[in-house]
Amino acid sequence: MKKTLSFCSLFILLLTIFFACQDHAVDPGTTTTTGGTTGPGSGTGTMGTGGMTGSGVDLASSLTVTAIMSATTSANTTCASSTGLAKVVCLAQAFEATLTTTQLASVQLPYNLTNAKKWSNLPAGLSARYGVNLASLSATQLTAFRDLMLAVLAQSTANEGYDEMVGNLVADNYLEVNGGGTTYGAGNFYVSILGTPTTTGLWELLFTGHHYTQPYTYNGPQGMGVTPAFRGVEPEAPVSNTANGRTYQPIEQERVAFSSLLTGLSSSEQTTAKLSTTFTDLVLGPGQDWVFPTTKLGLKAGNLSADKQALVLNAIKLYVNDLDAATAATILAKYTSELADTYVAYSGTTAVTAENDYIRIDGPSVWIEFSYQHGIVIQGTPHPHSVWRDHTTDYGGTH
Repeated sequence: MKKTLSFCSLFILLLTIFFACQDHAVDPGTTTTTGGTTGPGSGTGTMGTGGMTGSGVDLASSLTVTAIMSATTSANTTCASSTGLAKVVCLAQAFEATLTTTQLASVQLPYNLTNAKKWSNLPAGLSARYGVNLASLSATQLTAFRDLMLAVLAQSTANEGYDEMVGNLVADNYLEVNGGGTTYGAGNFYVSILGTPTTTGLWELLFTGHHYTQPYTYNGPQGMGVTPAFRGVEPEAPVSNTANGRTYQPIEQERVAFSSLLTGLSSSEQTTAKLSTTFTDLVLGPGQDWVFPTTKLGLKAGNLSADKQALVLNAIKLYVNDLDAATAATILAKYTSELADTYVAYSGTTAVTAENDYIRIDGPSVWIEFSYQHGIVIQGTPHPHSVWRDHTTDYGGTH
């Protein structure tokens, strides 16, 4: 009897741990290497081209990162007269010029799909990244990186664009303090540059960390790609930033837009849009590259009235308009032209607030998913995951 009870207790414990870790399981094929060195910052992990190992980054370092990244006025004057891609290249080169030889070797990597696909929704301690983590950068280096991000993300709307990115850093600091430990925190986000920054060739700026990944793949006159882009946050509730006195709720506006879209449909339209499957996570999350469903499901936007089509487009805009205005305008024009052939599907409730609530927008080009997950650090409270992909331009269309 004692042996039976002991086995059952152990089985229940292991089962509990298994389900608690599903959101943070190491992705297949991930390897972590050591042998690199940290930069002049105070990150406590070991850096290398395979990412970070060790205990993570202390809270003070993460708070310092957030304080510098919270400023929204560029300190760079050298690149001020440049515009568009030329300005991005100038700022990328300015950032690289601040790095030590060792740091540059970790940041500047060849452009290939193996390197480009090195992103995850997991904390870096559970899924290694390429590049250097923000905590390993000095104030000068971090300021140069901030100036680069200010050029590629929109700055006009609270909790969108650059502000949304800062909100993700603040939320991760909250997790570091409230049970997550040093695996979480703004210092654990990574930057890498794949290929050589140029206005004519193929290269990518990749910024990735827990619940946030944003790539920018440039390919001269052939255009660019800004997906796959991952957004998520825990907690979903507002979090405060001691650096600027602001509170952030990074993707609440997306949730509201999706709920407004679903509740704006008639009952028959909701029935057409509703899927029979329960979704416990994203379909095309990390590692699920170019496996778009062959059949589009749900409700075709072209069959909706103009005001309801506008609700679909409003949800799409909250992803596209995270980017600088010129880039966003080009992408949005394409998605708008394809809106009639874009589908909306959902599972769960139309409020989009409960665990396993799920919504999808699937067009000829655009693919967006939004899904509520069980709580990981903040137990008992669901939190959202979301991914934006593009059928043709993921990774700059280089598959």
